[in-house]
Amino acid sequence: MMYDQNRARQSADQPRGAAAPRPAPGPAPLLPAERRDTIARRLGRAVNTFPDTPRESLEEAEGAFDEAVADLVAALAEQRRALRAGWQDEGSETESAELHLALRQYREITQRLLRL
Repeated sequence: MMYDQNRARQSADQPRGAAAPRPAPGPAPLLPAERRDTIARRLGRAVNTFPDTPRESLEEAEGAFDEAVADLVAALAEQRRALRAGWQDEGSETESAELHLALRQYREITQRLLRL
């Protein structure tokens, strides 16, 4: 019998064979789950009320879209600020490895945007 690291990490009160929840692969979402859910509910409301009030539904959908765009722009601006602070304030003292990490982070976020 082989040693099972996952089973060894399970608490005693966790049933055997129950796997611990795994984090989703890939980078974290740009918007928090609560904001995504709020916008999705707003959009769902617009879709569901369309038969009765088409014009108001479209205005609601447009509002949900505008809200999503504004939240996304704010999240990207914050991410940019954090990335820039990590390398710009250091001046010539910044290590090459830190600069490489910043470059990799810029590349990853830009590639995510291009896949939208």
